[in-house]
Amino acid sequence: MEGPFGSDQVTLNPEDAHCNSSATSPETTGSSSQHVAKLRKMLFRTMLIGVDDGRYFLGLFHCIDKQGNILLQDAVEYRSARHSSSPPTEQRTLGLILIPAACRSSCHIDCSFEESMSLLSLDK
Repeated sequence: MEGPFGSDQVTLNPEDAHCNSSATSPETTGSSSQHVAKLRKMLFRTMLIGVDDGRYFLGLFHCIDKQGNILLQDAVEYRSARHSSSPPTEQRTLGLILIPAACRSSCHIDCSFEESMSLLSLDK
């Protein structure tokens, strides 16, 4: 399904970054620090995350932990309204939320095509 960000989808690799930014020092070398640097570029960008039950969450990317759980800041939940025909979707403001990796079905980030292609290399 195509969301408000088009069809660009970014896959996040949780083994390479987590919420504790102090764990990555300038002395750290290797691919792990490169992945962390790419994830830092995604901070506070608008992200749309779909979950298995059909809901979508739109918010600012705050962090990802080693298990792949994502924190969204200023999040809004969108779900289809089955009981009413007037509004196609219902929304409610949630604030700071954690979306478990096991529930996530899609993940889109608001960025240019070039940035999206660069970020896709995170899973290599």
